[in-house]
Amino acid sequence: MDLRKTIREIENFPKPGINFKDITTLMKDGDAFRYTIDEFIKALKDKNVDVIVGPEARGFLMGTPVAYGLGVGFVPVRKPGKLPAEVESYEYGLEYGSDTLEIHKDAIKPGQRVAIVDDLLATGGTMEAAAKLIENLGGEVVSMQFLIELEFLEGRDKLTKYEVNSLIKY
Repeated sequence: MDLRKTIREIENFPKPGINFKDITTLMKDGDAFRYTIDEFIKALKDKNVDVIVGPEARGFLMGTPVAYGLGVGFVPVRKPGKLPAEVESYEYGLEYGSDTLEIHKDAIKPGQRVAIVDDLLATGGTMEAAAKLIENLGGEVVSMQFLIELEFLEGRDKLTKYEVNSLIKY
């Protein structure tokens, strides 16, 4: 299936020069959404994954059905102040400034095999931070799965120690 045909592109959003890839059109297409989730499950089924991690917010939308399909749990990674229990935080640099991600301290057990599922690989900063959170809790990142990869941003270069799979590359 050509998933590119199901993704709406919006020029100059959210600011001039950005060509936004809107996945809501893929998600409302039942066949395309099922195909996407099935492809992620197929890529992960032989990796003995214990848990799926999804970064806020579209990682929740992609990751939870993958976790369901694999019969494993799902763990959210969120912006600061969104998780109610004790958290592990990781601050990472952006082009201008910094950002922070958090995960519950009891979400990943030492030795657990973790796959990260998200909609987009851009610069790689968020994925690198999510992987560090998992590793700080003793987990092993066995795969990173993305619907879309923006190759020109070279995010994969930050993630060379991980298996990275993207269904669509721009």
